[in-house]
Amino acid sequence: MRVLLANPRGFCAGVDRAIDIVERALEVFKEKIYVRHEVVHNRHVVDGLRRRGAVFVRELDEVPDDAVVIFSAHGVASSVREEAQRRRIKVLDATCPLVTKVHVEVMKYSREGREVILVGHAGHPEVIGTMGQYDKACGGGVILVESVADVDALEVKNPRHLAYVTQTTLSVDDTQEITAALKRRFPDIASPRKEDICYATQNRQEAVKQLTKICDLILIVGSPNSSNSNRLCEIAMRNQVATHLIDDDRAIDPSWLRDKKCVGVSAGASAPEALVQQVIAKLRQCGATQVSEQAGVPESVVFSLPVELRSGKAVST
Repeated sequence: MRVLLANPRGFCAGVDRAIDIVERALEVFKEKIYVRHEVVHNRHVVDGLRRRGAVFVRELDEVPDDAVVIFSAHGVASSVREEAQRRRIKVLDATCPLVTKVHVEVMKYSREGREVILVGHAGHPEVIGTMGQYDKACGGGVILVESVADVDALEVKNPRHLAYVTQTTLSVDDTQEITAALKRRFPDIASPRKEDICYATQNRQEAVKQLTKICDLILIVGSPNSSNSNRLCEIAMRNQVATHLIDDDRAIDPSWLRDKKCVGVSAGASAPEALVQQVIAKLRQCGATQVSEQAGVPESVVFSLPVELRSGKAVST
């Protein structure tokens, strides 16, 4: 049995930045650091930051006035920022810049008076944050669609005055089907100049597609609530390859490996490389004799930290 590692895999620039913000804040600020929601969707990352002193909360009403709070990489609705400002809560914003790009698009379309259609998954923190960007003073709002069937059932105020955006961590193939349906039904719909699905999501999905051509089993390292990790699993399974989403090496069932010639391993954008290496070690224990890595798309994107972490002073939003 051999092991083939996807490339690229694991942390993207937005996740790196978000985790770095929490780690640096714990070093820079003497007061307790609160984080609204999981800063990234990985249990091991969150538990590690919690052990270092970060306090994770669901809503701002769990945060004392004048405290320091970090917004997660998934972004927040405008109402959350307004509440933080009203209460003078000091904010460090770990929202991924590519999510912020989508927020800016929604606000732009809002000011043009357009209804905005968001392609995404209901209940995901990124979707909740994006739907909360619309300027209510302009009228209209954001409509969520999750499938082509949702597009077919859409009721809009003005078919000639629409725009769409997408969640950044969706399946590229599924999203193309939905946006194509939107354009067929609403030919005048406005779209972003550059697609919203992030570069890292696209690169990791393409790497898994390549694994499916070679491997007879694929393991995706990532937590169950990670959207991009789930999309990697769906892509592999759609290509008729046995696939499992695992939080870490302890989730591997040796029976999965029986008679397998090549096991592919990838990781969602919020999964640390250390977990991948533990999975490889477990596979070696189970009989893997060769480990190699795909040639892949190099990633050199780096997002800068907030200026507050360089000055040592968090600011109210």
